[in-house]
Amino acid sequence: MTKSQLSFRLRQNAPQQNRRESREKSHKKTQKPQTTKVDTTSPGLIFPAGDTAFKSLLSARFCAAIWSHISDCDETYNYWEPMHYLIFGKGLQTWEYSPEFGLRSYFYLMVHAAPAWIYHKLLQPNPLLMFYFIRCILGLFCAVSEVYFYKSVCREFGVHIGRICLAFQLFAAGMFVSSTAFLPSSFAMYTTTAACAAWWQQKFPLAIFFTALGSILGWPFACILGVPIAFDMLVRRKLYLQFAAWSALCALVILVPMVVVDSMLFGKITVAPFNIVKYNVFGGAGPNLYGTEPLSFYLFNGFVNFNIIWVLALLSPIALILHYFFVPTKNKCTFYLPYWLSLSPLYLWLAVFMLQEHKEERFLFPVYPLICLSGAITLDIVQKLFFRLLNLFQKMPHGTHYLDKTMFIMFITIILTSLLGISRVFSLYRNYHAPFDLMMELNRYPVDVKISERAQVNVCFGKEWHRYPSSFFLPNNNWNIRFIKSEFDGMLPAPYSELENGTMIVHKYFNDLNKESPELYFDINKCHFLLDSDLGKETPLEPNYSNQKDRWKVIKSYKFLNAEKSHSFFRAFLIFVVSDKYITFGNFSLLQSTKLKIK
Repeated sequence: MTKSQLSFRLRQNAPQQNRRESREKSHKKTQKPQTTKVDTTSPGLIFPAGDTAFKSLLSARFCAAIWSHISDCDETYNYWEPMHYLIFGKGLQTWEYSPEFGLRSYFYLMVHAAPAWIYHKLLQPNPLLMFYFIRCILGLFCAVSEVYFYKSVCREFGVHIGRICLAFQLFAAGMFVSSTAFLPSSFAMYTTTAACAAWWQQKFPLAIFFTALGSILGWPFACILGVPIAFDMLVRRKLYLQFAAWSALCALVILVPMVVVDSMLFGKITVAPFNIVKYNVFGGAGPNLYGTEPLSFYLFNGFVNFNIIWVLALLSPIALILHYFFVPTKNKCTFYLPYWLSLSPLYLWLAVFMLQEHKEERFLFPVYPLICLSGAITLDIVQKLFFRLLNLFQKMPHGTHYLDKTMFIMFITIILTSLLGISRVFSLYRNYHAPFDLMMELNRYPVDVKISERAQVNVCFGKEWHRYPSSFFLPNNNWNIRFIKSEFDGMLPAPYSELENGTMIVHKYFNDLNKESPELYFDINKCHFLLDSDLGKETPLEPNYSNQKDRWKVIKSYKFLNAEKSHSFFRAFLIFVVSDKYITFGNFSLLQSTKLKIK
């Protein structure tokens, strides 16, 4: 296949046969399905080449890196803060990083911190630039894994499903949120995407490596997504030796340096993947301390992140059954695997996590690209079934392809899902980006008002502690993040010890039961700055500080969504002009003390 055949093109001839037939002929001639190229000469199809798909995906992921806010405080306190500590020697520590528990891996952080550390040593940039630099690196990794996924989907499922899946990935709000999140679940999404792509191309060693990388270095529970790959190798293909050898090798290559580095930093032998599994599954305090949700949580969350794509994905088992009975035999399988096995990682993941009491949006990140694929397959089946139904009432000429009569279904669906996805992204930015904007204002503040770089400054959060984006937004290491008492009565992070062995020290105020430690609260009278929201509700512990004119002056305010007083649909999706009638905003403000001077 020449390079020019991979570029955008439109074949003018009417389709004469199904793409599956041409692949079967090629398969019979070569008798090497693992090296057979996708037949890209099927007439009547417009589809992007790999380089075009990569540029599109990279552009979308860079947009996410710049404009996406941090939606989960776990990302800030368990990843951005420890990374800041590794690079600058200062940051916030959570109980998961206490040597007593050792649930998180410093080796995982170092892998991500390496490019930021090099950037810092070479150019000495503002820490805020480093934050966005790391995000862009994450976006690059995501785009690379996605384009590999796209090319494999085109090979395994056909270019029609491939281009639908690509369109879904480009504009889905879920991909926007997850693609540049500094979370193990996002890392597992990258590796799962690559593992599935390798699996569909029968590159088993690579599939095993990516599965092991995501499970050991990233998130241990991602190993569930490797079960179908193991089933294919062990049960269907009997590749016992290859599976065992590559699994052992990958585990050795990834786990050994991880344990060595973590054990050095924690001061004792630490296997972080085992510790987190033990805590959540085998007799630990368990995850349910941090909030439980009903089954409807994922159903609603999936819809706001993927809209119609989510509905199509959930309907894919029904669609596949209809496909089996009503679509001709020659179209019942993909190129290498049956549909049910190709999509089984998604089904398995949803079955496990939907039954868990503890539910969070990030738990579904690893299967987000598979949701797009499943939705694309369902849409393709809808087109085929519509064509079959149409053929009952209007006999089609021999050789008529189903795409000749059903392309409008694809166009309408992609346009609608894309508009809803973009609407969700705009809504997220407008409703929740205020903390980022205010911290950027604070980052510029020392230059604007000429504050000495040696001044010790305390920046405080109360009830909005979970919206703090990270210490990368502070002007320099002499600015300190502090927490004041609010209605929240759980475990808060604490500053790392400034001693050389700060990662080895066991602090008495850390616990794994989410119990409050009062000694971690800061005296509000010593706060130079306070970031707080005004949503029209006050309590003795959470007064409206912006109204205390004798103590605080407002430097800058941005509007912030009042979720309790807003319609659930119109706060989830931004519909210009209409949404403003159904949602209510409060203020998120940067306040400066009028009584405490910065020295």
